[in-house]
Amino acid sequence: MATHHGMKALNGLPALCHPNSVRSDRFGRMFTDLPALYIDPRQLHAIGAHDGPMRSTGPAQKTTSVAVGQIFFGQFVDHDVTLDLTSSFSRIDTAIDTRNFRTPTLDLDCVYGDGPEGSPYLYWHGASGSGAVYNGIKLLTGADTSGATPLMQEDLPRSAHGRAVIGDPRNDENRLISQLQLGFLRFHNHVAEHLHGNHGLVGEALAHETRRVVTWHYQWVVVQDFLRTIVGGTLIDDILGNGRRVYRPEDCQFGPHFGAEPYIPVEFAVAAYRFGHSMIPQRIQVRAGEAALEVFGPTLGFGFTPLDNPKAVVQWPQLLDLNDATVDRADKLDVKMAADLLNLPFVPPGGVASLVTRNLLRGQAFRLPSGEAIAARCGRPAAEIALVTAAVHALGGAATPAADLRSGTPLWLYIVAEAGVVGREGASNVFEPGEGLGPVGGRLVAETMIGLLELDSTAYLGSNRNWSPIDGADKLGANGVFTLLDLLTF
Repeated sequence: MATHHGMKALNGLPALCHPNSVRSDRFGRMFTDLPALYIDPRQLHAIGAHDGPMRSTGPAQKTTSVAVGQIFFGQFVDHDVTLDLTSSFSRIDTAIDTRNFRTPTLDLDCVYGDGPEGSPYLYWHGASGSGAVYNGIKLLTGADTSGATPLMQEDLPRSAHGRAVIGDPRNDENRLISQLQLGFLRFHNHVAEHLHGNHGLVGEALAHETRRVVTWHYQWVVVQDFLRTIVGGTLIDDILGNGRRVYRPEDCQFGPHFGAEPYIPVEFAVAAYRFGHSMIPQRIQVRAGEAALEVFGPTLGFGFTPLDNPKAVVQWPQLLDLNDATVDRADKLDVKMAADLLNLPFVPPGGVASLVTRNLLRGQAFRLPSGEAIAARCGRPAAEIALVTAAVHALGGAATPAADLRSGTPLWLYIVAEAGVVGREGASNVFEPGEGLGPVGGRLVAETMIGLLELDSTAYLGSNRNWSPIDGADKLGANGVFTLLDLLTF
């Protein structure tokens, strides 16, 4: 048959340039041509039941190399790039029709809101004397409340009704993330003081440089501290050295509606990036020398409430400094979950209270392909895929399997199972089960994060690939800010 212009099939073009994957204000897909997996919803509920096969029992199994603070930082990063207010468990959710109410860029809009003009209630105003230089530049904390008590000084700014006045209300849904939000507000303010005091910046120049320096240090921490911890340095070096393979919005440049816009893939948002749910401990020690506390308990609180106990003020070295043998590690990344997460206390009666079930139902609503199909597309060997599938089928025991998953494994479940039996690639071809994401989950997460930075002309990887925290005037302090712990204690 002749293959003249107009007669030759354009194999693969729909998979590369589907409209679902190019709208920066919408979610999209990495794998548009893979079939959607369907599992009987009753079986998804059985997998995630409170007393079901994924409930962790006995002593917690801890990682050796992942500080528990990194998992809550992962939640903070998620809130920076995604906010889905429209999807539902009870209907088919289409990526292109699901609006992302956050910018798909690591720009800290969860901290800055719409800036001092669009969100003036987040910023200093009316200071006199030497403090006036920071009007419209510094961010408000609980310490700026009139008559602030010692506890208020360690908390977020709040309304008279106790609601946090911050750029993203989700960053008050548990005490750990609200203290992390406070840490970023303080980091911004300290950087403003540093740039004014050491470099004489004022006015618009001070405002612009403070936000850029804060944001670039945050982005550096995401790549070089958080991602290297969660997915391993081998995969990060491969992506940075050899390019992205599965997250490639820049391949779609066919007219004004097909630009190289970053977007959030549903394979990332609905499945791969929910890995941290497996790593959250039931109890966390947030202060040196004191008892561990329940994540949702009377001391740390149940979210969206003012700080009311000094024992809930987080000491970040206690959650992040792995040089201290007493520092809490995250739970192993595998198919087991803390019991509290299988019966969330803030879900109203009649709602889906199991975080596992919510993840599985959401993946099915978005018509995600099976984990096995995506693993094959990522080039993983058949023996490895079979190993992961066998681990999933063993849930509940061989005699009473949790569900019939012969048609395939839901992507989120495949990713946590892969982490448990294959794990993070620390050194080349050296895998560490339970210590971090495996090859498929790690690639989906790392390529999305790095791609968001490379496709953003304001990010350090998108505008100055030679930048680092030792870069001239951007160097903060004698040793610089290279890790999340450095940032939160600057």
